[in-house]
Amino acid sequence: MTEPLLRVLTRMRAHLLDPDALVRAVGSGRQKGTTPQWRRVELRYVDLKAGRHLQVVRYDATQAHTANHAAGSAEAREVVDALLDEPFANWHVDTTTQQHQVRVTKRLEAVVHTTERAEAVAAERGHDRDKERLLEPGDPVLVALGISDAEGRVKPTRQAKLRQVEEFCRLLDTAVVEAVAKGHLRRPTAEEPLRIVDLGCGNAYLTFAAHRFLSHVRGLPVHLVGVDVKEQSREHSTAVAAGLGVGDQLEFVVGSIADADLGALLPERPEVVLALHACDTATDEALARAVDWEAALVLAAPCCHHDVAAQLRKAPTPAPYQVLTRHGILRERFADTLTDGLRASLMRLSGYRVEVVQFVESQHTPRNTLLRAVRTGSPVKGGSVRKEYDELVATWGIRPRLAELLEERSASAAGDR
Repeated sequence: MTEPLLRVLTRMRAHLLDPDALVRAVGSGRQKGTTPQWRRVELRYVDLKAGRHLQVVRYDATQAHTANHAAGSAEAREVVDALLDEPFANWHVDTTTQQHQVRVTKRLEAVVHTTERAEAVAAERGHDRDKERLLEPGDPVLVALGISDAEGRVKPTRQAKLRQVEEFCRLLDTAVVEAVAKGHLRRPTAEEPLRIVDLGCGNAYLTFAAHRFLSHVRGLPVHLVGVDVKEQSREHSTAVAAGLGVGDQLEFVVGSIADADLGALLPERPEVVLALHACDTATDEALARAVDWEAALVLAAPCCHHDVAAQLRKAPTPAPYQVLTRHGILRERFADTLTDGLRASLMRLSGYRVEVVQFVESQHTPRNTLLRAVRTGSPVKGGSVRKEYDELVATWGIRPRLAELLEERSASAAGDR
């Protein structure tokens, strides 16, 4: 049921200005035909030496801008009013007792979903961002994975891994919340949990983190299946899941990304597909399976990009771009960018809206690009996206592996009709 937008924003304003009850609020997305000044904003209250302040973090295309405003001040009210005036398509507002999801429709009305928390939560008011954890250091998952010790202290050698886990959970949170709010991803229930598959899960650090965050922090029923080619990985991860008491919600299977059979574990197609640091064309295989499943949400963090790099070495470089391929290190970096740009285009042609974002800072891992794709409709048959893609591959004389896989899928589907 829709409500007048102004009425809903007025209710949300009361939550945003409540320094005792607000846990966190996020504004994101854009209303049709508009562009907000900021890509995303986050609000929460922090306790500083000068007292409690409203902390506002505004994200543009490249960085975050943080400002603090005294709680209850005219300045804080003006900032909140200005942000509510921005044409964001979605607001997610968490309080100590409720969770509110607001989606703005094309008619500029609001669809609101409010969930009562089973138990009231305490808001974290610390201003040290290093202590802002989506998963606390003492969380059983982090202890079981060896990131923290038995006393809940992060091991010095695992700080980078914890940072990776944290950033991934933030990206996953944004993607899932927005996809549900916009109706691209259904709202899961205990009877029908959200079906997720992690292709090429390896040691499953991010697999366990994704399940823990969505199920325990967000309160979403989840059934997650991890896929990896190593039996040893399956045995280890299965034992960890059993030790955590989630063996019925988090399962693992041995198989390749391209051919793993999930039928016994997921009776229906996955709705969310993760592929994190799958090597080279394994990322393409994961994306192709996601398209085949018509997955509503895809998050892929590519690893190495050998395929296109090898093709660039063999094909003559078109003028005037020789400077991009003359030196090995530049050619490799260009191949990375070209590969992921083509992947994004192919996913758009397959009916997805795609964002390419930074996964985690480069000092933590050099492989820090993430493709975030949301299925919005039918495949694109022509237009500017197809033209751009065709011209790009023709100019460089390359053949992306993902294109081959999608064509094989299309031919197979045609043969079945």
